[in-house]
Amino acid sequence: MIIEPPWSAEEHDRALDRLAARENFPVAARVLPARHRAALRAVYGFARLVDDIGDEAPPEQRSKLLGLVDDDLDRVFAGRTPVLPQLRRLAGTVHAYRLPEDPFRDLVQANRQDQTVHRYETFADLKGYCALSAAPVGRIVLHLFGAYTPGLAAASDDVCAALQIIEHVQDAGQDYRAGRIYLPGEDLRRFGCAEEDLARPVTPTRLRGVLALQAGRARELLDGGAVPLMSGLTGWARIAVAGYVAGGRGALSALERGRYDVLAHALRPRRATLPAGWARALGRRGR
Repeated sequence: MIIEPPWSAEEHDRALDRLAARENFPVAARVLPARHRAALRAVYGFARLVDDIGDEAPPEQRSKLLGLVDDDLDRVFAGRTPVLPQLRRLAGTVHAYRLPEDPFRDLVQANRQDQTVHRYETFADLKGYCALSAAPVGRIVLHLFGAYTPGLAAASDDVCAALQIIEHVQDAGQDYRAGRIYLPGEDLRRFGCAEEDLARPVTPTRLRGVLALQAGRARELLDGGAVPLMSGLTGWARIAVAGYVAGGRGALSALERGRYDVLAHALRPRRATLPAGWARALGRRGR
């Protein structure tokens, strides 16, 4: 985890693009105007910083480092100069687009929660975590495009929760090795799974059932949120959000194709298929 990137702004952008390319969801697609790409990169850079602190910094330093981020957010929203380079880049975007403070605080809080809460008993509990770790990003995106309304925010929350849950399914083994399980405990027990199943080289059938259940729930959230969201957006906002929806659907297809064997294989969408999925998402207005 690097607080001070030893590279130029252009190299920093390329590094963020490389990180985003390893994930399911386009962050700053080249089809978007440069101003939107720069704003999305600034937000993504902040989110990456907070996640890296929460996941990769020495455990005894994480709380202090997250405190430094909170202190810098104080500076950003007070109109003062932040200390951390990622926050300095973010500050211009915050002020140019008049972004609200709460979503950024929620992302920090999600990573604080990760330091103390390592298991979730119910799917409702997991959705509550997603309200801190995922929904804020969607709300920021809506504000960036001047498209925020309470109704669209609610639909975006469902889409973002779906995308987060999909990542939890894909990364179940990696999360377990990091000491966390983002699969509901009651579902693991119902399918007869032990936590140690997440350490196996091949995903047991019973665990695949749990993963398929979470993927099905994610699909319902994604489809249910995408309809009002895509119907209510226009212009560049609609194009950008269609990319996220397409990435989620592509990831679900990859999981299904791989029979949910996430421990033996990295089940990720085929990047060559994403443009077609993007086009389909754009064509589903009101459906």
